[in-house]
Amino acid sequence: MLLMEALGSALLGLALSATAARALAQRLPSPRTVLVSGVLGALFGAYLTHFALGPGHNTLTATFVGAVLVSAVVLSLLLRPAAGPRRQSHGTPFSLPTRG
Repeated sequence: MLLMEALGSALLGLALSATAARALAQRLPSPRTVLVSGVLGALFGAYLTHFALGPGHNTLTATFVGAVLVSAVVLSLLLRPAAGPRRQSHGTPFSLPTRG
């Protein structure tokens, strides 16, 4: 059962990261980094979900949902801001107006 959880989670993480690498190629680092991060995030999510549910609650569905959610969070941390028009700052941040 544990092998099925690990293998299924790794495949789900690979599918999610491949989809993200294809759809958001401009905003993500190299595809190798994205694929490895997605798979490792899914494996960690499966482990975390399996550990959180405890003994007697060995459901593949819950483990796979946890794996996909953690993998999506890890992939979202890799996103860079979109390249677009930037606003110009007209003052220094956290500055107080002077009384002149």
